[in-house]
Amino acid sequence: MYKKIAAFIFLGLFVYSCATVPLSGRRQLSIVSNAEVLPLSYDQYGQVLEESKVLTNTTKGKQVVNVGRRIAEAVEKYLDENGHPEITEGFAWEFNLLESEQVNAWCMPGGKVAFYTGILPICQDETGIAVVMGHEVAHAIANHARERMSQGMVANGLMGGLQAAMGENPSLTQTIFLQAVGVGGQVGMLKFSRDQELEADQLGLIFMAMAGYDPREAPGFWQRMNAQSGGERPPEFLSTHPGPERRIDKLNEQMDDALKYYKSN
Repeated sequence: MYKKIAAFIFLGLFVYSCATVPLSGRRQLSIVSNAEVLPLSYDQYGQVLEESKVLTNTTKGKQVVNVGRRIAEAVEKYLDENGHPEITEGFAWEFNLLESEQVNAWCMPGGKVAFYTGILPICQDETGIAVVMGHEVAHAIANHARERMSQGMVANGLMGGLQAAMGENPSLTQTIFLQAVGVGGQVGMLKFSRDQELEADQLGLIFMAMAGYDPREAPGFWQRMNAQSGGERPPEFLSTHPGPERRIDKLNEQMDDALKYYKSN
């Protein structure tokens, strides 16, 4: 009986707390708001910078910043043209290059981006950086970290909102947040679910195209990412992210649409 009651309560919470990704129509769990998440995001981003060797003033660092600014401008334009300028309300875009061997990059809610030097050889050039930048920014635009944080809080019984969770168990809440944005993982870019990854791929392709980068370079980047991993991946149905072949196939399917944005900008 108690299990049935708990299941009913959880179902009610899930339905009540669902939101829709404006750009794809997919339903997602959202028990925390941007108003709650953004201050935490900015605080955590500042801590990451304090604990890292920041190389933003180097040649490569300035390249990352330049690409980031172009992608951010493209995002703002895309959202405005599609009737969703509110998505970036409260955003404070920032782009930094951090010294680390991790093959990683991430974008916290609010547009706080970090690139690790370990991913630059796979990017190869500015267009490769744009592939990663567009993809990571897309995660933030689609509120994937907020969705993952909501899932993590529910899984750990923290369903009273972010402020209540911070008061009840600040260490666990902070850990859930960092995991939600992929900070600290060796390949943080691949820690989102398959649906989230494919959503970010599609949006990222459009964002880089609108920023003036050739989207036809995106499949090549993911091929290099797969080669870097040595191809040692589990079958897709056992994985939390799409297999490289499926990811590349989907990108190629979406290429004609992305090229329209590329050619018109």
